[in-house]
Amino acid sequence: MDGGQLTAVIIVAIVMVASIIRARIRGPFRRGVACSDDGQAQVENQRLRDEVSQLKERLKVLERITVEKENSLSREIESLRDR
Repeated sequence: MDGGQLTAVIIVAIVMVASIIRARIRGPFRRGVACSDDGQAQVENQRLRDEVSQLKERLKVLERITVEKENSLSREIESLRDR
């Protein structure tokens, strides 16, 4: 290995070690924040679940309306062709 390649390998190794250390330091901090607000997080999760279920119901209604309109439109086109 020449000097340039050795330098590149050393730089990559330093960056990898630094990212591992940073991940280890940040990990417990983030988990600690999540654990302290556990009750609030559960309330927020439930609210979001309710909102998602409401949106799913609305989507079902919109899909049904769209399909009905497509069917009625195709029937109208066929009736006009028959004339």
